[in-house]
Amino acid sequence: MASSLAVGMPENTVVNPTRTSPATDFSIALLNEFVRLGVRDLVLCPGARSQALALAAAELERTGSIRLHVRTDERSAGFLSVGLALETGLPALVVVTSGTAVANLHPAVLEAHHAGVPMILLTADRPSELRGIRSNQTTVQAGLFGVATRLCLDVPAPVGEPDEAEIATALARQAMDAATGAATTAPGPAQLNLAFREPLSSALPMGLTVLTPVARAASGPTDEPTMLLAPGPRTVVVAGDGAGPAAEELAYAGGWPLLAEVSSGARFGPNLIVHYRELLAAIDLGGQVERVIVFGHPTLSREIPALIARDGVETIVVAPTGFEWYNPGHVVRAFTRSIGADAACAAASRTPAGREWLGRWVMTSRALSEAEASAERVPIDKRGITRAELAVLRAPLTRALLVDAVWRASWPHDRLVLGASRLIREADKRVLGKKITVLANRGLAGIDGTIATALGVALASQAEPEPRSVGVTRVLLGDLTFLHDVGSLLLAPGEPRPRVQVIVGVDGGGSIFDGLEVAATAPPAAMERVLYTPRSVDLKALATAYGWDYELAATRSDLERALTGVHTRPAILEVPLVR
Repeated sequence: MASSLAVGMPENTVVNPTRTSPATDFSIALLNEFVRLGVRDLVLCPGARSQALALAAAELERTGSIRLHVRTDERSAGFLSVGLALETGLPALVVVTSGTAVANLHPAVLEAHHAGVPMILLTADRPSELRGIRSNQTTVQAGLFGVATRLCLDVPAPVGEPDEAEIATALARQAMDAATGAATTAPGPAQLNLAFREPLSSALPMGLTVLTPVARAASGPTDEPTMLLAPGPRTVVVAGDGAGPAAEELAYAGGWPLLAEVSSGARFGPNLIVHYRELLAAIDLGGQVERVIVFGHPTLSREIPALIARDGVETIVVAPTGFEWYNPGHVVRAFTRSIGADAACAAASRTPAGREWLGRWVMTSRALSEAEASAERVPIDKRGITRAELAVLRAPLTRALLVDAVWRASWPHDRLVLGASRLIREADKRVLGKKITVLANRGLAGIDGTIATALGVALASQAEPEPRSVGVTRVLLGDLTFLHDVGSLLLAPGEPRPRVQVIVGVDGGGSIFDGLEVAATAPPAAMERVLYTPRSVDLKALATAYGWDYELAATRSDLERALTGVHTRPAILEVPLVR
């Protein structure tokens, strides 16, 4: 985190009351430059100290220069910007007023920091003479996020000097470069802490120029050498969260098994091993692994870190971007920004030994998937629907049935956002390969902000006039994860209502603890009180209060109908689950 004072605006200069507000002039210059640099989305929370930025943003929206998203909850606003950036790859601007408004951004800032998601924070502040004297709504905002920001500049209040537009332009460029990781390998949050004096705004000048965004070079250095892998060791490719298709491409080129998490962006292709957990525990498969190539950030299993920590296993971590390397147990010694398989690897994959190594993994995993499917298949009687069929169709829903149904209903034109609930692990354990967009906040893997993130993804993917997606954004999460971010359901009048379906698996909450050691040692009453923390909430009434559509799916047929129906408005789908 870098912190410094912008130069050129001395704090002891007196503002000329006959001129327009320097805050307004500065805000216009700053936001105009961000538009020119390619920023398309601005998330705004109302406040007095930030009013000049807010009014300038409203004018830019009117001219079609930006997409403006207004929220009243800063925590929700922060995660909305995360979702927007996950979909577009560009930072959204987040504008908030001073005081606790800034602190409420911290969870989203930490997620963006650890996940490498670009974000630009414009935090309005009091001028220097009001700091440190217990002025209202005043705290130390510059540096509040510590090491989580790539750039933090404490900018003195503008006073109307001729060079302030130039200063604003330079600040926008600095923030954009820092947030996108230009010339570095670490995109993430950047903060401009902007002091403003009264008058906090004035009438906007007539005829603001609509700027055309400029093309920007790709972020990050491109001159790092590519590590080329030679054949030999029995290799597997691991794709953690955010790995992207490069992991699948390497696995295919080398003829190696692909162990891809559900939010990796690489869960497809002929080398995919769905049941990697079970196979890693097998002596004749996982026990023979000699080399691991890791892409992304694995977070959904204990088996992957255990494999890497095992004696005799060579691990290479690949990360094109990021401020820190994945290194469980501090045992990894090889790191690279770029990797490939040499020609000998491709040749080796076609030998009997190469085909045998991959083939055993693929066939064993497929056999396990088929066994699962057979156990859950609805019996068919050509003479008509039998009682057995009806019993299956009407039986209570399980997590496995829910994730399978959501996965079947999702296609490449859709988006699927997974909350940090037990359901994402259930999906990771069982869903087959499919080339669809799956997103999750796995930087810190917290339950907060999931709905807001999904709304950001939906808004960005469905934005006119050139939508990136004509599908629906589904978010699958547990009841506690849903309730933690319920305030994000609030969409003010005039705000877009994207096609988003929030699917809530209701199991009483906290069921993720069932799979941890504590479940075998803690007293049941204490477990219920302090870990499961069950809640009973009327989701239908809640949906009505926020103006969302609502459906209840208590059976397989209900669920299939709700998932495959036409979605034109934000909707909540409640799915009671067997505990």
